[in-house]
Amino acid sequence: MAQLGGIDVRVESPGVLPESHGNVVPLLHEILHALNELQRQGRSTTIDLRSIPFAPGDQQRLLGTLGKGEVEASLDSLGSSTIYESSFAGVWVVEHKNASGEVIALQVEITTIPEILKSQAMDISDSLIRLSEQLSAPAEGVGQKA
Repeated sequence: MAQLGGIDVRVESPGVLPESHGNVVPLLHEILHALNELQRQGRSTTIDLRSIPFAPGDQQRLLGTLGKGEVEASLDSLGSSTIYESSFAGVWVVEHKNASGEVIALQVEITTIPEILKSQAMDISDSLIRLSEQLSAPAEGVGQKA
């Protein structure tokens, strides 16, 4: 057994949860609470990870604990965005980078589908107009069976 100033010292592991410097376990509890709210009341929650003071390695511990699930999407609009569902259904990680590749936002969204992936009403209206126009004056090959 190690000693500290003549006192026996035993170091114990925290068990299954990742070693934390203060914010990982509370954030996991917050995510658990938000997931419960999503299931019970349909209420979505967004946690801004860039606003949380992480000790070195804590952010990676959190993301490592969440893991990666089966769904991933990427967007390219004024920079790139990567969205993936964690290994826990309904818990999404959303990262936005600017045109220079710098991370400008990192969030955990507890929701059925992240807002950024939803079609916007204005875009749907535009699509209705464009598709109607294409169908009213079909170009060669459009709408024809192969």
